[in-house]
Amino acid sequence: MLRAIGSLLIMCSALNVNAQSNHIDAIRHDAPELAQFGQHNVGVRTLTLTNRNVPDVLNTTGGAEAARYDRKLVVEVWYPAQLEEGQQPGGRYEVMSRNPDITAVLHGKAIRDAAAHPTETGYPLVVLSHGYPGNRYLMSHLGENLASKGYVVASIDHKDSTYDDMQAFASTLYHRPVDQRFVIDEIAAMATNPESFLVGGVDAENTAVIGYSMGGYGLVNNLGGGFSDTAANSPHGPPNGLLIPFSASSPEYPSHLDARIKAGVAIAPWGMTREVWRPEDLHSIKTPTLYVSGDLDKAAGYEKGTRAIYENAVNSDRYLLTFVNAGHNAAAPMPVPQEILNSKSKTSAGHYMDPVWDTLRMNNILAHFVTAFLDLHLKGDASKVAYLDLIPDAKNGVTSLDPNKQPTALHTYWKGFQMDTAVGLKFEHLAPE
Repeated sequence: MLRAIGSLLIMCSALNVNAQSNHIDAIRHDAPELAQFGQHNVGVRTLTLTNRNVPDVLNTTGGAEAARYDRKLVVEVWYPAQLEEGQQPGGRYEVMSRNPDITAVLHGKAIRDAAAHPTETGYPLVVLSHGYPGNRYLMSHLGENLASKGYVVASIDHKDSTYDDMQAFASTLYHRPVDQRFVIDEIAAMATNPESFLVGGVDAENTAVIGYSMGGYGLVNNLGGGFSDTAANSPHGPPNGLLIPFSASSPEYPSHLDARIKAGVAIAPWGMTREVWRPEDLHSIKTPTLYVSGDLDKAAGYEKGTRAIYENAVNSDRYLLTFVNAGHNAAAPMPVPQEILNSKSKTSAGHYMDPVWDTLRMNNILAHFVTAFLDLHLKGDASKVAYLDLIPDAKNGVTSLDPNKQPTALHTYWKGFQMDTAVGLKFEHLAPE
């Protein structure tokens, strides 16, 4: 009898652990200060946006006129919400995982279809752009977190780049920067549409784009990094020179840039090691940018990849957050869904994981720095400068507190981090020349 009770308790305990898994709103005990959720309740809605009559890269053949189609994008939107009486924060998402045969159930703070919180000026817009492949939930942890702090966050399912719809790479090369700008346009239009839940609730004139991997590739182009002629004319790219209008040498390229993008966060941006940009192509970037990378990134590269972009974007105010010994999956992907870990085949788990770093810890650190960076550049909150004015290598930080636990003049440990919790991180800043 006792053995049976014991077995039942173990089983119930295991079920409880599984029930608490996949929380995209999880915050570790050692998370930095600004990782904590903000004061707003969070709403979420799913939109389908259609970009009409655009080039159909997959069905265009060399030497022929570009085929065209209506490109549908599914977008998840998180926003500050006003709850009705009796409504409680919290909800779930049923999402496709990196293994399309496995559906994961995510849990978070957002309330599906909640009313938007009223605002006189509109909340700044943040666009999330995933990698190849990915989907709109890959950075959902960041979507909910930023919405709780007074941002409207639109996360894109990039057609031809999702787990169940991964097509030829040329489509992603063409559409990624275009998709980002299109979503900004659509959300901006909703701000003046009296039938939209976002009417008056979003300020698209103050927009940031956060791009991971191929999302970072698209972002760098939208910040002013025109593609090299080598990339624009590559036989492995979109046919018939479709990338030429987005190249640095094209007189048409400046007309594609969107002045509403006031800040960028490029996480492991792909392309520099593949000659997508020459160093001089990055000189036209003038938008403040936070770059994020693991220094062992083998997909996008570090020294000749993300770091090279950071160093050569000489006319912009920029930061570089480095996760020492991390790879390409640093910071952006959510933790691996429990359903994958519980499956017989765990091969897709690596899509969400880093061999060295804990994913949740990286997510929390990313939320901290993105909050400081966006609050400064989209909201003009000068108090966040202190979270970005840091000694470059955290391991050299000194903790010196007075009897009241206040920092002394000797204190150099990173603001917002508990003692010893920034080890393994580097944070650098370069002002425009």
